[in-house]
Amino acid sequence: MSETFFLGWVCLLMSLLQCTVESHGPPKSFNVMEYGAIADGATDNSEPFLKAWKEACEWKGRARVLVPQGKIFMVNSIMFEGPCEGHEMEFVISGTLKAPTDPSKFLTENWINFRYIDNLTVSGSGTLDGQGKVAWPYNDCRKNPHCPALPVTMRFDFVRNARVHHLRSIDSKNAHFIIFGCQDMNISNINISAPGDSPNTDGIKIGNSQRIGIAHSIIGTGDDCIAMLPGTREVNISDVVCGPGHGISIGSLGKSGDEDVLSGIVVKNCTFLGTSDGVRIKTWANPMLKDTQAFNFVYEDIFMDNVGNPIIIDQQYCPVPPCKFVPSRVQISNVTYRNIWGSSGSKVAVTLRCSQTRPCNNVVLEDINLSYGRGNEGNATALCSHVNGHALGKQNPASCL
Repeated sequence: MSETFFLGWVCLLMSLLQCTVESHGPPKSFNVMEYGAIADGATDNSEPFLKAWKEACEWKGRARVLVPQGKIFMVNSIMFEGPCEGHEMEFVISGTLKAPTDPSKFLTENWINFRYIDNLTVSGSGTLDGQGKVAWPYNDCRKNPHCPALPVTMRFDFVRNARVHHLRSIDSKNAHFIIFGCQDMNISNINISAPGDSPNTDGIKIGNSQRIGIAHSIIGTGDDCIAMLPGTREVNISDVVCGPGHGISIGSLGKSGDEDVLSGIVVKNCTFLGTSDGVRIKTWANPMLKDTQAFNFVYEDIFMDNVGNPIIIDQQYCPVPPCKFVPSRVQISNVTYRNIWGSSGSKVAVTLRCSQTRPCNNVVLEDINLSYGRGNEGNATALCSHVNGHALGKQNPASCL
């Protein structure tokens, strides 16, 4: 064996060993402090964060961007974009990130944005502080018709195979988390908090995404705890505590002229505390909408504590008058409500208000026990219009199906 041939094999083996170490060993860490980040809570650290991300994204093995514990960093609008060279990216937020208080300082409609990344993990037990209090008066479109598009705290666009866990998001200027065009994403152990009167501070909004899981989280906001928008399929929500807020919503649907179908939603083992709505499906009565469908929804093992509208399908959704009610063109079908109990803050605990021209089909109420008021002050009632279905087991209020 010639010396050249032998050295060639040695180099090849060393290269393979290096590849194995990079792929299967511990991730290489890229600490933002080593790229010039200043933890004074006031300096804009966008550039150091982007430098750390760039080098981590170019690393051919596992990479981890680290925001260290016990530190407070202010960052402006920032986009972490792929695709990356390695097979796994981690973004570990162990410290606190603060957004600028002045909405005019933002360069985009997102504060922190992850885009076009496969195998992403965002975690770290840290805090995202949107500092939204100053901006909220401008974000209430009911009072301000020219309300600006304020930034979302954290947005994921076209991300696949991702995990987001053990984070705290407080006082977002707009929605806390938005998921768009994503696949195979699991969110767990998230704590989301904003005052009940803070406008448009949805907890998690999902659109045009597939196979999304949300579990073991606490969400209190001034809007929907979770909202699922058109094009969303196969979402599993479990062990979520919602309140304050507007509940867990499908929709709103039917506002734009051309929307994709929405299907395959399971909400299980959840608790609603004093929310305005519980499990809600809402569609606009929009004559411009093409016919579309929403189907295969299961709500099971859910506790309601003084919830305004515990179970509601509203196909005349119109939160901002004036409203022109025409029959909705969204066809809702195959909806099951099973083992839902607790108290309703309104006399009508079950509302199934469907479209006159496209009645809801195959709606099932099974083992429903909702009293009016916490102290059982009176019997709750149910309201049905343009709905086909049936009731099984215990029915309190008496079923209108």
